[in-house]
Amino acid sequence: MSTQTETNAPSPDPGQRRREQRGWYVYDWANSVFMTSVVTVLIGPYLSNLACVSAGAPDSAACLDRSLSLTPFGLDFLSLHPNALYPALTTLAILLQIVLLPVVGSMADHSRYKKRWLFWLAFGGSLCTVGLYFAGGGYMAASVLFVLANVLYGLSIVVYNAFLPEIATPDERDRVSVTGWGIGYLGGALLLAVHLGLVTGADSLGIGTDDAARLAFVSVGFWWAGFTVMAIRPLRNRYGALAARGRGRAEVGRSLREFGRTLKDMRRYPNTILFLLAFIFFNDGVQAAIRYAAPFATQDLGLAQDTLIVTILIIQFVAFGGALLTGRVARAIGAKNTVMATLVVWGGLVAAAYFLPAGNVPLFITMGVGIGLVLGGTQSLARSLYSQLIPRGREAEYFSLFQISDKGSTFLGSLAVTVAVSLTGGYRVAILSLLAFFVLGGVLLWRTRIREGIIAVGNKVPDRL
Repeated sequence: MSTQTETNAPSPDPGQRRREQRGWYVYDWANSVFMTSVVTVLIGPYLSNLACVSAGAPDSAACLDRSLSLTPFGLDFLSLHPNALYPALTTLAILLQIVLLPVVGSMADHSRYKKRWLFWLAFGGSLCTVGLYFAGGGYMAASVLFVLANVLYGLSIVVYNAFLPEIATPDERDRVSVTGWGIGYLGGALLLAVHLGLVTGADSLGIGTDDAARLAFVSVGFWWAGFTVMAIRPLRNRYGALAARGRGRAEVGRSLREFGRTLKDMRRYPNTILFLLAFIFFNDGVQAAIRYAAPFATQDLGLAQDTLIVTILIIQFVAFGGALLTGRVARAIGAKNTVMATLVVWGGLVAAAYFLPAGNVPLFITMGVGIGLVLGGTQSLARSLYSQLIPRGREAEYFSLFQISDKGSTFLGSLAVTVAVSLTGGYRVAILSLLAFFVLGGVLLWRTRIREGIIAVGNKVPDRL
């Protein structure tokens, strides 16, 4: 093995690894506020409200009228129900990420400056988030900025995830991945608590709910950018095999050719492919449940936004403990078995959500606690398992495939939700459909031979799978 490839291995110095791991955790702390406050809680109701007003509905209850429609850019073929605007924008953002992820992942692997890639992608996303404040009451401007922020967030996660095999040994991966996810939930919860006070106190501050959401967007942007600067300082740029081949320059043509070779090489790793297929399905359910909890609660269940924020806040704190708990369970029964167990819980939760009566706050919060217990473990352990199934030196390139699988599954889920909402005017049927994704994902994961896949790519098999 070449010296350049070996530089992508974790540092043999435990102290150096811990410093890098702490920096890596901080980026989870930095970016999670975008998913928690913006994507999960605020942007869905905010955009739906702007769209409903533009369509002529006086309030959210009247917006359930199936005859309402929007025509973005005045194009009739783009006509859609106002409540379908948010899932439609999410679908568009995901489609753009699917196109861009392989380019960015491969270019990051060719570059000597992976830290720089992480910074500028995060900074661009945070700038677009701040820009939501200046979009005013127009749903089109807010829609464009949300799509851009969402795309840049997804691209930054590819580069961020690619650091995991470089900062943690195989036996450390589950712990490091779970800890990062847990710290991200904690950071998201703390800023969301501030946003709860902002939204519930909007009247006393002399501002409307939409104005409170816009101020929250600004705080998310500054939080994301500021903590990103702190996160990248301890991380090291490693000079991997692809960077050596490209002399450290990130060129689009060479990167795409390398990505094409990666797709061909993956045929030699059938268990890596099978794991990605499993991830596409079960992650579809997870992402859709996260993204559409807010409009489901406000539109179908008739819950107030402060109730929604309290519930999401509870989920964040429970998810912090749940991530650490599932990490302990994984050390006892293995990461694969732990993920399988969480999928059973997810299936039960989405099935129960279909029958949730409108206005029942205690049951909604109880379901939120259940989601929090399994949310972090499912995603963080899946990331850790995948990091074991990729060859060393091509981390960003292979993690771009992981992120494509992530966004591809979210694309399918968002598309299904968009269709269901357009047909029914609400989210109940769409939520129930997620059960199929958890079942299919669980079956494919059960059929994946993790140990065999790790050996095939030349990595060390950890003590517990």
